[in-house]
Amino acid sequence: MTTRILGALALASALLTTAATAQAQTAIKQGGGPPVPISQLIADLKGAASPYTRNGAAYQLAHMGPAAAPAVPALIEALDDPSAAVRYAVTVALREIGPAAKAAVPALKKVMDNDINDEVASSARRALRAVDPSVLGDQ
Repeated sequence: MTTRILGALALASALLTTAATAQAQTAIKQGGGPPVPISQLIADLKGAASPYTRNGAAYQLAHMGPAAAPAVPALIEALDDPSAAVRYAVTVALREIGPAAKAAVPALKKVMDNDINDEVASSARRALRAVDPSVLGDQ
């Protein structure tokens, strides 16, 4: 009897966890509200006083994947952001954009070689691998 109750509780827990995960993924895809235009995300990335806003804009661009290619010039500029958290998010966005971010290769190489933050430098390397693996000798 106890085994059946525990089994039923485990099944209920698994089903609820799966439903919650699906709901969270839908919220991420929808961004919790109406889509923000790329032009607004670029403006936030370039001009927001708060590093949290700049970071958020970069991550929203990352979630767009290759569709965020028009933001590549602004993302390249943002690789010089004073905040390591923003620079990291920018490398993630460039990685998610992929080959369409090829213009960022020289800036990513510079970040990979010179950034004082090891996590940012490592993320720049991952971005380079996604954007143009031949730059790193990865084929």
